Amino acid sequence: MEWWQFLLLFFVGLGALMAVGLPVAIAFLLVNLAGVYYLWGGVSGFNQLILSIDSSISTFVLVPVPMFILMGSIMFYSGIAQRMIEVLDQWLGFVGGRLSVLAIGAGALLGTLTGMAMGSVAMLGSTLTPEMERRGYAKSMSLGPILASGGLAILIPPSTLAIVLASLGGFSVAKILIGIIVPGILLAILCIGYIVIRATLRPQDAPSYETVRVPFDQRLRDAALYLVPPMFVVVMIIGLIFFGTATPTEAAAIGTFLTFVLAALYRRLNWQVLIKGVTQAMQLSVMILIILTGSAAFSQLLSFSGVTGAITSLAGDLPVHPLVLLILMQLIVMFLGMFIEQTSIVLVTIPIFLPIVHQMGWDPIWFGIIMMVNLEMATITPPFGLSLFVMKGIAPRNTTMGDIYRAAIPFILINMLLMGIMIAMPDIVLWLPNQMN
Repeated sequence: MEWWQFLLLFFVGLGALMAVGLPVAIAFLLVNLAGVYYLWGGVSGFNQLILSIDSSISTFVLVPVPMFILMGSIMFYSGIAQRMIEVLDQWLGFVGGRLSVLAIGAGALLGTLTGMAMGSVAMLGSTLTPEMERRGYAKSMSLGPILASGGLAILIPPSTLAIVLASLGGFSVAKILIGIIVPGILLAILCIGYIVIRATLRPQDAPSYETVRVPFDQRLRDAALYLVPPMFVVVMIIGLIFFGTATPTEAAAIGTFLTFVLAALYRRLNWQVLIKGVTQAMQLSVMILIILTGSAAFSQLLSFSGVTGAITSLAGDLPVHPLVLLILMQLIVMFLGMFIEQTSIVLVTIPIFLPIVHQMGWDPIWFGIIMMVNLEMATITPPFGLSLFVMKGIAPRNTTMGDIYRAAIPFILINMLLMGIMIAMPDIVLWLPNQMN
């Protein structure tokens, strides 16, 4: 069988299984089993598959994944994250489109605490959307910023998806976690800039209103009590990784421990919080690890069937500028983002893309972070971006999917602008990782 026939059959089989409702991880496992049976000598090849599955998840590199998820879950269920949003709101009374700006700022804060886009959209949507509607905000200025805020959870460390991407790609977890800081901050600035400019030019889209003035000394006290301690935990994690004082795994363990201490000091750590936080962390961690098990077998099947070598040679021989090839690869990710979630996209594309990255001589950290922005955009890309459906579930009853799609478009364009900046100026991505010890 030719390599292209194998690849075509693989994706046709995968698509058919997903179309009948099987989860991506199970669909991948079944297609991998069929490929192993065909290429590796029947039933005896399953032994190699089991070894591949074991080696793909029995690695120290993946330990931060459940740690960071548990850290975020405890922050969320203990109410620490919600209290931070309330404190942030006290400082935004003078800003045009303040509720939309609050959504972006709160999304950035939640990103540092949870790393989960859909959780951020659900929380902010349920709390801010009714208030925005009551204040007369246009739907595009209420729904859009909340959708964009969820994506920031992926681009601001600690990011579970960044760890998964680095693990599958075989490059530094520490460098990709540090490398996403500047793009994440830049994305937040671009979104806030768009909101403020639009609120200035079209005040009817975000009507101003009188806010309750909180005394300055109370704002300082609340910030010191409820904003500084959780942010200190996050900054400490980033600092430990950046200066090489601790590995990402060690930093994740320290951060998770301090999160439990913080919840206890706020007197919010009880059995209910503990059970909910640990249960959610366990469910998400198992889901991610199951998806990762399919990646090792998929990569080996691609290599064994000749797909990896053939695609790499084909890419190298194309009579186009390498930049065109890079854009084509990102367009593929963008297309997949319309239909499937981010971890599954990484699973499908990285085994194919990474040999091309090495062939072209691109820095894998740079490529990986550009791809992270693209994956962040996938959560709000019509027609099937997952955050779009989360928003539909919590939005006011008169909200249609068309309203949500239209609200997402400006922020999709902002993501594309950021990707263009990162491609044109790689130092924006690589400067911080290059300063690491």
